[in-house]
Amino acid sequence: MWGIRPRDTRCRPPATPSQPPKTLPEGHGISSDAREEVPSMLTGDRIIRMGLYTRTGDEGQTGLASSRRVAKYDPRIATYGTVDELNAFVGLLRAEDLDEDLDQKLGEIQNMLFEIGANLASEGEEASLNRIRPGIAKLEDWIDACEEQLEPLRNFVLPGGHRTAALLHVLRTVCRRAEREVWSLGSHEKVPVEIGIWLNRLSDLFFAWARDANRRHKITDTPWERTPE
Repeated sequence: MWGIRPRDTRCRPPATPSQPPKTLPEGHGISSDAREEVPSMLTGDRIIRMGLYTRTGDEGQTGLASSRRVAKYDPRIATYGTVDELNAFVGLLRAEDLDEDLDQKLGEIQNMLFEIGANLASEGEEASLNRIRPGIAKLEDWIDACEEQLEPLRNFVLPGGHRTAALLHVLRTVCRRAEREVWSLGSHEKVPVEIGIWLNRLSDLFFAWARDANRRHKITDTPWERTPE
């Protein structure tokens, strides 16, 4: 699939004029300008053909799921681009030698981030909210279970310690940025509040997991100390 260019139509007839190609939203590792739906010659169903480029975005615009064209710096594009960036950093953490339970939870988080990215790209689609809403409670349960293993936090702590903890702090900060952009976008466009809430809980979870990673590796969190005047 990755090796097929959009202009390579062998064994794949172009869409008829009554069914023009549809561009899919940008993000998740491939430009929207390089995705379109085409009819399958074998099944008659519509399939998604992915290529690396089509040149349709060379003037600085891309398509949302509604097929509306917007500037690539549009706040909605920037917002789900940050969600995609966060997902990539989660993938980076999963490349580490993690215990099976943490890796499984991170996989669930990656799938939910895709749900959120698709929701943001759809300009108000609420189909994914049935999965996001219970996801908030699940994150809170994970936070509570983790905090039971930790000493009460009495000071601000510096990001760092074990490599896993340091990466989790990176995830926390990128997640906070994604949350800020969601609330900013929602101040003037339709964005489900559940997305902002879920991202807020996720950043809290990353913080708790970072502390727990240091605990597991017998590394003491470094408290913040005010710089002397």
